[in-house]
Amino acid sequence: MASVVLSEAEKLYIVHGVQEDLRVDGRGCEDYRCAEVETDVVSNTSGSARVKLGHTDILVGVKAEMGTPKLEKPDEGYLEFFVDCSANATPEFEGRGGEELGSEIASTLYSVFSSGSTIDLKSLCINPREHCWVLYVDVLLLECGGNLFDAISLAVKAALFNTRIPKVCVLEDEEGSKEIELSDDPYDCIRLNVDNVPCIVTLSKIGYRHVVDATLQEEACCLASLLISVTSNGAFTSMKKVGKGSLDPESIFEMMETGKRVGKSLHIALQKILDEEESLGTSRQKVGFLG
Repeated sequence: MASVVLSEAEKLYIVHGVQEDLRVDGRGCEDYRCAEVETDVVSNTSGSARVKLGHTDILVGVKAEMGTPKLEKPDEGYLEFFVDCSANATPEFEGRGGEELGSEIASTLYSVFSSGSTIDLKSLCINPREHCWVLYVDVLLLECGGNLFDAISLAVKAALFNTRIPKVCVLEDEEGSKEIELSDDPYDCIRLNVDNVPCIVTLSKIGYRHVVDATLQEEACCLASLLISVTSNGAFTSMKKVGKGSLDPESIFEMMETGKRVGKSLHIALQKILDEEESLGTSRQKVGFLG
């Protein structure tokens, strides 16, 4: 992961500020940086979104392709995650560094979406045991300015909200062979219900307190973090501790309570942006991928 080198004096300044609920950029411990969210930014995808959170910049594209259901779940579609850590984002992503982080992020996303209630996978089934929709979720890290996991989860949820899957009908001839016919109407499509798609809240322990949405400088002062995936109604779907330091049970409980509270607010703010964009329709002015 991208990192910065700070002197002991700089670290002390950041840590002391956090203890007083005053961070270097003026935020309180539970405040996020201003986030910019834009959907439908890549034309050749089923859905896409770009999220800028401070200096962290994430692009997500979703491609719906027809596949075969998994043997253990013959009446469901499924999601596949791929993460590309661009070497332009930080020099540390060159070579194996980017690959390892990409694998870690993809593994975290699989864990977050492992609960069957996050997405209605049965709605992605076309023909049990034969055909289903597979959603390939591609995550591209354009710039790293701290708090990658939260920004990625916001971008994934926004891209899934934006995803449109063509409606299909299964035709069967007299001999019993089946043929799949896609609708020609671009507006005749399936939309995904993302109400239960979780957002990740990363809580970083700095000194005796914890902060959300840590910058690169704050991450350099943090020994341990807790990644919590929270749904819009405050339910946890996964939890993961990262970093070399330890967390005592009391700290973990406090971080979970903060994660639940902050996560619910995060969902409300994101959904408001997505609904506003949707209401503008084709009249919305797009900044686009290269904006």
